[in-house]
Amino acid sequence: MNKLKSLWHWFDDRTGLSDTIRPLAKHLVPPDSKWTYVFGSATLFTFILQVITGVALSLLYQPTSETAYQSLKYISTEAPLGSILRGIHFFGASAMILLIGIHMIRVYLSASYKYPREMSWISGVILLGLTLGMGFTGQLLRWDSNGVWSAVVAAEQMGRVPIIGVWIARFILAGETLGGATLSRFFSFHVFLIPALLFGIIGLHVFLVFRNGISEPPEAGRLVKPDEYRTWYEKMLEKKGVPFWPDAAWRDMLFGLGVVIVILILAVVKGAPEIGAPPDPANIHTNPRPDWYLLWYFALFALMPRSIESVVIVFGPLLAITVLILLPIFFNRGERHPMRRPWSIGIVLFIITMIITLWSEGAKSPWSPDFSTQPLPAKVVGQVNADARAGAGLFYDKGCQFCHSIEGHGGHRGPDLTYVADRLTLDQMTIRIANGGKNMPPFGEKLSEKEMNAILSFLQTRTSGK
Repeated sequence: MNKLKSLWHWFDDRTGLSDTIRPLAKHLVPPDSKWTYVFGSATLFTFILQVITGVALSLLYQPTSETAYQSLKYISTEAPLGSILRGIHFFGASAMILLIGIHMIRVYLSASYKYPREMSWISGVILLGLTLGMGFTGQLLRWDSNGVWSAVVAAEQMGRVPIIGVWIARFILAGETLGGATLSRFFSFHVFLIPALLFGIIGLHVFLVFRNGISEPPEAGRLVKPDEYRTWYEKMLEKKGVPFWPDAAWRDMLFGLGVVIVILILAVVKGAPEIGAPPDPANIHTNPRPDWYLLWYFALFALMPRSIESVVIVFGPLLAITVLILLPIFFNRGERHPMRRPWSIGIVLFIITMIITLWSEGAKSPWSPDFSTQPLPAKVVGQVNADARAGAGLFYDKGCQFCHSIEGHGGHRGPDLTYVADRLTLDQMTIRIANGGKNMPPFGEKLSEKEMNAILSFLQTRTSGK
């Protein structure tokens, strides 16, 4: 023990570590900065966890188009604790995005972005964008069908940007089409570029916390006046402030540890996220969807009218970023208490409601074909003749069931055909199948006469009086 103490004293004397850390740990904070203030530090905990697990995964992951998929399969199924490691990284990413979102909501509702903490808010907005960038680039590294096609969809969306859209799309894909160069580029973004930016901005963010102090809980009627605030804040800390360690830090430590434990439990119980089928450009039966934290955005573009889609793709994110960046610049003084700023509560409730609603729709994705649906069970087909029974099989084999539902089995992109014979005649069904319709390709040249008759025979049995 004495040798360890001597070693520590030697190290501390040469580095001055205690002299650097002690003032930071003992700096004064407002006495009422309690449990609502823990989300920022918890986000930092999850980032450190992401760095540790990311480094561990990179020791086995092989970022080439020929080996990426198999190396991830090996990590998930054969490497010791590989599935748990991937699970920690996956749930850690989800936790980081969720926590940074809650932290920004707390800061916004308490107006902690006002003077002198404008740059803290702006750096937080940048951190949010970088965190989402980490999530997006990480999805492609799975190199399965969903990740690959998601990147293609993103490139196509960016390609709509006027003038520079084609350049942005080429930059995302590292060329004209997706391939090994795309994977290398996303790997570099995910492992080197974005983490380096995160380290730098996090460092700035933490420095600003020490520089300007933790914002005190808002009090109704106490206005922020830039010419008076710093003097008032320093006097308040001298009179009421408590040392960050241990008076306030124990909550951060406890909550951060709790978050890590929850992530570990989810990783052990649920394991790594499922890896889809290998990417296959010839496979058109795919329905790329982003991870849950971008699912609401996916739903927004799927539901909006096509006539405004390009405008929203280009100007929507630009407008949102501009508003967030300019918020503390134009509103850096005045009232902070949320009850004196009811519009701020309304905005938060509106955004949360919109995201939850769009997320729910995105999870169901009624606008997309359901390629996971199974053939109609015998009890749904019913007691029908041989031609109708064969037609029920063709209804699935030819892809009709991917878009049309019968008694709850199938997709929802097209009309429900449970009782189609009640509203369409045989001629009308024949014309629709042969010529197609809205969002429906023509099948006239894809079906033989025998196959067409079999499908029609089956659809004629679909009546409410069956």
